[in-house]
Amino acid sequence: MFILIFLLMLLPALFRYSNILHVFVRISRDEGLKTLYRGFAPTMLGVIPYAGLSFFTYDTLKKLHSEHTGRPDPYSYERMAFGACAGLISQSASYPLDVVRRRMQTAGVTGHTYGTILGTMKEIVVEEGLIRGLYKGLSMNWVKGPLAVGISFTTFDHTQIVLKKLHEMGYTGR
Repeated sequence: MFILIFLLMLLPALFRYSNILHVFVRISRDEGLKTLYRGFAPTMLGVIPYAGLSFFTYDTLKKLHSEHTGRPDPYSYERMAFGACAGLISQSASYPLDVVRRRMQTAGVTGHTYGTILGTMKEIVVEEGLIRGLYKGLSMNWVKGPLAVGISFTTFDHTQIVLKKLHEMGYTGR
């Protein structure tokens, strides 16, 4: 939704918006409220495999590490690597839905009309091919995504460790 609004604000030659409220009012009036939520369904559907695969992969790698090394807790750099692998796998698996979401959100600006998620996927595959269409831009996400996920999982684990220690010491936060 915000990408659509941002793109519309960037096209002053075609549209004249004075502020963000004007964008909401104009789109709602001219195209209907439903337009503001273009791409919402693929966004929600994409979160499920992304989060599921991400957590599954990270926890599985930590478990395999523990079984292989005999150490219950991996070092920080190992956690970072496990998180990066989890991010790489989950991002790659859910990326086609991300492409579909972007296409649906920017449909009004590009002149396309996309109806459904499957219809959008089919049109992308027919026009651009499976790999070049549904995975366009994935390599750039591989640059930033795994690092961000690795940092997130590492930070989460260390925060959880600190909170457990504080709880064991009797800290109640009052």
